[in-house]
Parts: sequence; structure tokens; C-alpha cells
Amino acid sequence: MKTMFALMAIVGWTTALHAHPTNPFPLWPNGAPGALGDASKDIPTLTPYFPDPSKATGAAMVICPGGGYAMLASHEGKDYARWFNENGIAGFVLKYRLGSAGYHYPAMFEDVTRAMRIVRAHAKEWNLDPHRIGIIGSSAGGHLASTLLTHFDAGNPDSPDPIERQSSRPDIGILCYAVITMGRFTHQGTKFNLLGDNPSPELVRKLSNELQVTSNTPPCFIWATYEDNVVPVENSLMFAEALRKAHVPFALHIFEKGGHGLGLGSSHWDPAHRHPWTRDCLYWLNVQGFLERK
Repeated sequence: MKTMFALMAIVGWTTALHAHPTNPFPLWPNGAPGALGDASKDIPTLTPYFPDPSKATGAAMVICPGGGYAMLASHEGKDYARWFNENGIAGFVLKYRLGSAGYHYPAMFEDVTRAMRIVRAHAKEWNLDPHRIGIIGSSAGGHLASTLLTHFDAGNPDSPDPIERQSSRPDIGILCYAVITMGRFTHQGTKFNLLGDNPSPELVRKLSNELQVTSNTPPCFIWATYEDNVVPVENSLMFAEALRKAHVPFALHIFEKGGHGLGLGSSHWDPAHRHPWTRDCLYWLNVQGFLERK
């Protein structure tokens, strides 16, 4: 069994080194740090979705589906990627390790950090602009995205791995009904799956991302709904307030109607029935230069 998974990893990694990979590939060719085994749940991957070359803008988004750090919601992964493709943006859906599989922080953060470095490291061969790579996350995936937006680093220039030399800073962030805080307004299931039982006050504060915003946090598009009874809207409001105090540009949209987990809306493929956030987000992406061919 181990041999089979090792072979799969090598094949996937080899595919990733060629232009425009189309299949999922592992983030680490020899296994993720701290892996508990070699089953699929132990192997974080990226699945690329590239737009038609005639539409491609050179921009890209790393996509973190939600699911409370217990599962991954496909409608917040591949559906987002295809929507980005319609608008000329490449999408990379991240399969990160989960609390339901026995993982806690920092495993998920290691995965999203590695994903951002990989896309940036291969930008030239994949016809991407290394300075237009963003991140999007929904619900718990929004927490993971906001963690990278506030805990990125410049890379390790002395690493023997060229991927690890890359910056993990996203150029923009999109947060969809995101879990932000580990404090009063958190989603308890997300907190438990991320931090386990009885996390230290220091760790709770570290992963309460509204407390970690700085002036170097990337510009963000944030949206949520008043009616969301799973992840309180205060999560989005607190993050927007922190961005404002740090003088970081942002767009904030709070819609009255709609429950948790909306994704693109009631009809993912009929633009007339997509949620208005998609229209507003495209306007914002255009302002950020992500829809412009360069």
C-alpha cells in the first residue's frame, strides 16, 4: 500500500512540473510534514483548473473549500474554480488536512502555505503572473485563507527546496462567510477540529485572525449574510474593522438573506441565478487588476 501511494505521489508531482497540469498533485512529493499515514486523507493536494487561453488574464486563485475542518465542500472548491475560469483566472483547489482525520494546527496552515508557494514557484511555466496570485476561502476555508492573509512569510532564501524560497503572501484575499475568530463569535466545531481540546490562550489568540491584521495584510473582499446562523456575521465585521484600523483596502458586503454555505448561489452555472456577491466580486477583481490581460 505504501509503495502504491508513493508511486502516485511521484507521478502526480512529475505531472505538476509540466506546463498546465490537469490532475491533482501532492504538495510534497515525499509526504507532508507530520503526516500520520499515507492514505488519501494524509496527502494534501492541489487540483488545477486553467481557463481557456483566449480568456486567460494570468491571474490565479488558491481555493480553500469550507467544511468545519471536518470535510471539504466541493461546491466551494471546483465550482469556484470553474467560475474563475469563465473570467480568465486560473483556480487551484486545495485539499488540506482535516481535524476529522486526526490533524490539528499547524498541519492545515502548512498545507495552504505550501500551496501558495507552489503556484508562485511555477508561475512562469504555467503562464501566470507571480504578483497576481490570491486566495479565497469559505467558512472554515475562509479561516484558513484569513490565517494565510495574516501569517504569511517571505520564504526561506537558504532552503534547498526552491519552492520553500517563495513568498507565501497572497496578493489579495476573498473571504466568504468566513470563520475569523477563535473567540466569542467562533464556530465551535471549526475551533475544535483546528485546535483540539483545551488549546492555550496564546494559540486561541494567534488563530483569532482579526487580532493579527497588520498594514501588510493584502486587500480583501469580504461577504456574509445577516441570516447566517452557523458562522455569525460578527466574524466578517471584526475582520473588516481590523483592516480599516490597519489602513488595508477592503470591500465588505453584508446581505440580509441567505443561510450558511451559499457558494455561488442557487444555480452555479446560470449567471442570472448566481448570488449577487459574484457580480460584486468581479467588479472588485477588476479593480485589483485580476481581470486584465497582461
